[in-house]
This record gives sequence, structure tokens and C-alpha cells, in this order.
Amino acid sequence: MEALLPLIILSPFIGAAIIGIWGLFSSSFRHQEKLIGTIATLAVVLPFVLVLNTFLSYEHGKPVSFHLFSWMATKNFSVDFSYVLDEASLLMGLIVTGIGSLIHIYSIAYMHHDKGFYRYFLYLNLFIFSMNNLILGDNLLVLFLGWEGVGACSYFLIGYWFEDMAKAMAAQKAFVANRIGDFALLVAMFIIFTSTGSLKFSEISLSGDVAFWVALLVFIAATGKSAQIPLYVWLPDAMAGPTPVSALIHAATMVTSGIYLIARMSEVFLQVPGVMILVAVIGGLTAILAALIAIAQNDIKKVLAYSTVSQLGFMFMALGAGAFSTAIFHVMTHAFFKACLFLGSGSVIHAMEHMHLVDDPQDIRTMGKLGKYMPSTSKTFWISTLAIAGIFPLSGFFSKDEILGKLFAAGHEHVMYYAVWAVGMITAVLTAFYMTRVTFLTFNGKKRFPEEGHPHESSPLMTIPLWILAGLAIVGGFLGLPAVVGHGHYNWISEHWLSISKAPIIVNRILHADLTTEWILIGISFCVAIGGVYFAYSLYSKYDLQADLKVKSFFGSMYRVMENKFFIDEFYNAAIIRPFVWLGNYAIMPFDKKFIDGLVNGSGYLVYSAGSVFRQLQSGLVQKYALLMFIGVVVLLGYAIFG
Repeated sequence: MEALLPLIILSPFIGAAIIGIWGLFSSSFRHQEKLIGTIATLAVVLPFVLVLNTFLSYEHGKPVSFHLFSWMATKNFSVDFSYVLDEASLLMGLIVTGIGSLIHIYSIAYMHHDKGFYRYFLYLNLFIFSMNNLILGDNLLVLFLGWEGVGACSYFLIGYWFEDMAKAMAAQKAFVANRIGDFALLVAMFIIFTSTGSLKFSEISLSGDVAFWVALLVFIAATGKSAQIPLYVWLPDAMAGPTPVSALIHAATMVTSGIYLIARMSEVFLQVPGVMILVAVIGGLTAILAALIAIAQNDIKKVLAYSTVSQLGFMFMALGAGAFSTAIFHVMTHAFFKACLFLGSGSVIHAMEHMHLVDDPQDIRTMGKLGKYMPSTSKTFWISTLAIAGIFPLSGFFSKDEILGKLFAAGHEHVMYYAVWAVGMITAVLTAFYMTRVTFLTFNGKKRFPEEGHPHESSPLMTIPLWILAGLAIVGGFLGLPAVVGHGHYNWISEHWLSISKAPIIVNRILHADLTTEWILIGISFCVAIGGVYFAYSLYSKYDLQADLKVKSFFGSMYRVMENKFFIDEFYNAAIIRPFVWLGNYAIMPFDKKFIDGLVNGSGYLVYSAGSVFRQLQSGLVQKYALLMFIGVVVLLGYAIFG
């Protein structure tokens, strides 16, 4: 079976190549949706089977490596396309290929009759190929190729309907925002190689100022990919792409790249407590900011997008506390319920579009009582909502509770962690509230679309992935039971799989509160989740859409700020984009046109003018040539005699 491991990397690339080349030269192939969908899906299912088989037979602490070919080799530098299946990459590989397979299946029905069907699946396969390079690469350079690959593929997928200028601009925004972080990662790689002579994860060992700058640069890179302040603004706009793309990129894969990278570099981060605190603080601020914005949004996908930003903030809080394995645990549980939520929203949008009765099929104010018509979508959406809210015993409760517990325990080392813990608690309440709001207004309450409208449940190709993901959202948390249950022996993800090995892949800070404190924290988390859901459900059950007026009254003038996303985009536009556009139009462009072009054109004009003068010497008159020769001889004789 080990001989087949390279197919984990190559299979999605081969699938993309077949679809792309065949589709380019055969117009009839482009309309064979079942064939295209089958090829693309099998190209992702095969890697999942291979990763799962390796996972089931894996001997703890003994990574499985495979090599494709040598990329480049010089006297002082060599890089191979080598990959490693260890505790961290196996878990991420299962998430990426497993959820990727479900999204491919779902997309076959969702993208039915789309004119770019083959192009869509080409991009999906390329995305999985890039993501596999990112998580499986055994060195930073291979990871960086995957890092750039998912950025490029996200550009294509977000701007998939590029005829719409707004969607094209959203893709451009995502691409530019990510380039800022990517530059920081490149600089970090240069520093690492200069200091260690290698880019292999197993050979990176840094300390002092070098560790500080590398950790800071890697964190900046992660804020781009994983949508944290100040580079989070691209992710909400990325909802412009097809909804399955949102589930793939923004729930389970691309946006978790930054968390995975920091976890991989955990030993470096543990050397610099100041950067760790910065990571936790930025995560906390991002989480609460996005949660406040989500409360005031009416687009179902925008609510989920800001929810993703907020949940990523929770993961960064865990990273900042030194609980790297806990962050990966939340990556896993978040992948289950958020992918289900995004795909559920796609099912809703699909139904609303097919009624042709509302102007905006994504506006929850035009929905209501859809649970009557879409039972599978409604039930799975509610399950995932309760999971993300942190309701016991669903998966979100366990991972979110562990994050908050680790933050509180870290408070013994620095008081700032207590503040971040408090922010996390407030964010947990807000999460439970706004997720209950969006789910209730979509599937319950009053029917707010025209009476003649009869939305219908989606096809089994769309509902079966929803039920699988909802099932995982129910049971996934039991892989990480609280440490107080058996004193850590039952927390399989954090306390066993990602931590215990002969050479730990991820090194965690030891964080444990006493038994009584942990039970109190669990109780607080439980009450916070139940309270947020109960309050929102009671409020919207009584007032339906009018409850938004109550919320607006509670927040007062701040509600308008939340509704307008704290005017962050407007601030960036005024403080960065417009000045750069002005600088380009009135300084750089004139300088380029007059000075740079002037030098280039001037040198050409000088040569042309000199040629015009010297051209006069070539008249074709023999007498003139004889005169010039005579003058030359006289000059030479004069120089010889008098010089």
C-alpha cells in the first residue's frame, strides 16, 4: 500500500489534468456532467482512502514518508518533493480529503447545468492538490508551493462567475490580501535558511531574536490565510463564489492553513512568549469583532462568513495560549459543523432561487418556515448550529470549552490571558445568539416569501453529505473529552494523538487548572451556550423578524456600526487604497512617464540625432571623402610634429 502513497498528491492533479485537457479540446465532454463529476470526485476519494488506511495502520511516533523527486540541489541547498504522514498531517489529511470528497459529491447536484461545470471541477481538484502539498510537505518550500497554490485556486473559485464585476473584485481582494501575508512567510523562510541551512520542519531549531522575528513573520502570514485582524477583510467578500466553494475553502481547508503552520512551528513560538500573547490578543479581538458584525447581517452566507472569522479567532486564542493541539482539535470540529452549515445554506439558496419569487435568495428576511419544506436541510442545519453554539454533547462544546479552559489556565503565567478568556466567553454568548437567530429566521417562525412559493428539499446528492457532516458534528467532540474526565486519558486528540510520541510533532505548553476550577469552567461554558441559544430562540419565537428591532434598540447607535462592519473596508479604502491610487495617478505614473520613459526615449532620440549628424558624412561623393582624408592626415602630422 505504501507504493500508492504518492497518489495522495498526484491523484487530484491527474483528475484536474484529465478534466482540463479533455474539456479544452472537446466541447461535448464539457456537457457530460456525470462523467466530469465522477472523475473529479474519485480523484479526491482515492487520497482519502489512502490517508485513512495509513491512519488506521499508523504506529504512533513513526512518521511515514514518501519521495516524488529531487527538485533542486546546489552545494549549500537542496529541496526534494518529499512528504510526511505524521500525527498532524494525517489528521489534517483526513479532514481535507474527507470533507473535500463530500463537497465534490454535493457540487455535482449544486452546479447542475452551470455552463462552466468542467472548469469548476478542474479548480476544485487543483485546490485539493495544492492543499495536500501544504499539509503533507516535509519542508517549508513544498508547503509554500501549496500555500500559494490554494491562494491561486481560491482566486479562480471566488471569481468563478467573473462576468459579475463584484465577484471578480472579491476574488481580487482575496488575492491581494493574501499576498501581504505570503511576503511575510517568504522573509521568514529566508531567515530560517540563513540561520539553520535547512527548511525541513524536523531541522528547524531557533532561539533568541531570530526566533522572535520568524515567529512574528509566520504570525503575519497566518493572519492573511486564516483571516485575522488586520487581513480578515477578504473572507466575507469571498462568499461571492459558489456556496460549495465557501464550504471547502472557508470551513475546512484554506483558512485553517495559518493555524496548521503555527502549530507546526510550535517549538519556535514557545521561545517567544511576547509573540504568543500577541497571537492570543489578536485572536480574541478578531473573534469578538466578527461576532458583533454577524449579529447585524441578513445575508445567510455573510453571517456564516463572519462566524468563520470569529471561530478562527478562537483557534488563534488557543495557539496564543500554547495549546496548539487544542487549536487543531477545534479545526476538526469546526470543519464538521461549518461545512454542514455552508452546504445547508447552499441548499436553502438553491431552493429560494428555484422559486423565482424573491430578489435576493440569500436574504434571511425573505425566508421563514423553510423547515416545513426542507426537513433534512433544516435538521442538519439546526444540529450544526447547536454544535457551533457549544451545546453539550455536540462537538463544538468540547473543543470550545477546552480552548477557554486552556486560556484560563494560561492566566497564571500572564494576566493578559484572563482578559482574552473573558473576551472568549462574551464571544461564545454572541455566537450562540446570532447562530440561533439566523437558523430560526431561516427555518422557523413566519413564512415571509410569497404564498405561491413552494420550495423543495434538495436532491440526495446534496442532503446525504449534510447528514454525514451533521453526524460528525454530533460525535466528533468525543475524541476530545475534557481533561477532568480520566485526568486527560480520554482526550484522544490533544492529550494523546498530537502530543504523545517519541519526537512530538506539535509541542504544547503544559496547561491544567485544578479539578474544581475545571469543573466550574465547564459549567460556565455550558450555561453560556444554553443561555445564548435560549434567549435568541425565545426572542425570535415571540417577535419573529421584529425581534431585530429589539436587538437594534439594545445596541443603540453601535448597531449601525455593526451593520456596516465597523466601517473597516471604508477605512482601508480611505487610508490605504485611495492614497495609493492617488500616488499612482499623480506621482508614480507621471514620474514613470516623464523621467523613466524620458530617459529611455531620450537615449533613443540621442542615438537617432547622432546618427542623423554622422549620416551626412556618408554622401557618396569621392571628392568629399578625399578632402576628409586629407584633413585627417594633416591633423595626424600636426599631432606628430607639435604634440
